Amino acid sequence: MMNFDFTPEQEMLRQTVRKFVDKEIMPYIKEWDERGEFDRNIFKRLAELNLMGVCIPEKYGGMGMDYNSLAIVCEELERGDTAFRTAVSVHTGLNSLTLLQWGTEEQKQKYLVPQARGEKIGAFGLTEPNAGSDVASIQTTAVRDGDDYILNGQKTWISLADIADHFLVFAYTDKSKKHRGISAFIVERTMPGFSSRPIKGKLGIRSGNTGELFFDNVRVPKENLLGEEGEGFKIAMSALDNGRFTVAAGAVGLIMACLEASVKYCHERKTFGKEIGRHQLVQQMIARMEAGLQISRLLVYKVGFLKNEGRRCTRETSLAKWIACDYANQAADDAVQIHGAYGYSNEYPVERYLRNSKAPVIYEGTREIHTIMQAEYVLGYRQDKPLRKTLPAWRPAEN
Repeated sequence: MMNFDFTPEQEMLRQTVRKFVDKEIMPYIKEWDERGEFDRNIFKRLAELNLMGVCIPEKYGGMGMDYNSLAIVCEELERGDTAFRTAVSVHTGLNSLTLLQWGTEEQKQKYLVPQARGEKIGAFGLTEPNAGSDVASIQTTAVRDGDDYILNGQKTWISLADIADHFLVFAYTDKSKKHRGISAFIVERTMPGFSSRPIKGKLGIRSGNTGELFFDNVRVPKENLLGEEGEGFKIAMSALDNGRFTVAAGAVGLIMACLEASVKYCHERKTFGKEIGRHQLVQQMIARMEAGLQISRLLVYKVGFLKNEGRRCTRETSLAKWIACDYANQAADDAVQIHGAYGYSNEYPVERYLRNSKAPVIYEGTREIHTIMQAEYVLGYRQDKPLRKTLPAWRPAEN
């Protein structure tokens, strides 16, 4: 049975996040974007609303809502700015949900619970200077030394690099096995030998913190190995399933923002004696945004439904991420075009939307990677094998 209605709880959640965005982000985002600053207090305010672990079970400090509730949070946050959706994507999608899926009970109590409560911030360290889409090319190593692992290496383009308390870090424990020799570790910022520094001069998402991580003989206890040795690649890919879901949901929010701004401007601006919304070529762009919004939202919520059922949905998540991010990029470009010369200045938010829309087309699997994945699924070259641990299905009685 298919049901496209939101529950009262989901509607309430959307209104809560929308009011938060209107009050806490919209009045300040232009200044934050110009300064390239990330307001850390946003995390505190999100935590006060229990939004840092919206889909984490209550027994681990979260709200216990379903996975589409996480999509709703990401939609509404990105309507304010991509930076704040990215923060939740990384903290909840890439880190916390990965701990929920793969962590031991001890790891969940130590790391997941404070993250779900918003007391600690989590991040994700996979990308390196010479390893993006080609994960097997990472150079970071983890060598066993008694009851510890010694980590050495570098990560780059890491969201929340200078802010997060906990990092999921991927490193080779046996390079001879290629991707089967990668393992995953929980690293704390306070561990000796760890350092970070910001990346400046970004095209977009300027109000978000992005940086590099450095590991200089960082001693990590064996208890902080996530999963088993050699399981890191599988853990990373399952984490990206969750991250891509939130990125796609955020893209829906960006399309919403572009549409809202463009409709408002279409009624305000007049040319040739009538509102520009009356011109058919402008209507064409508005229609394209609306189509992108509805198509992308359906793809995203289908993924959320599959997650709620406890079914693996790597194929569906890839499609949603690819399509939604492409539509968001197109919507932002159309929004600038509708605004004309004004769209080229930060007097209106659409120029920021366009700058922000490019990064999601690249990170967590480029557009090109996702097209290859979809073709290989259709051609029968790619199949998703069962994982040793799966993300828990959502059941109201269990939360």
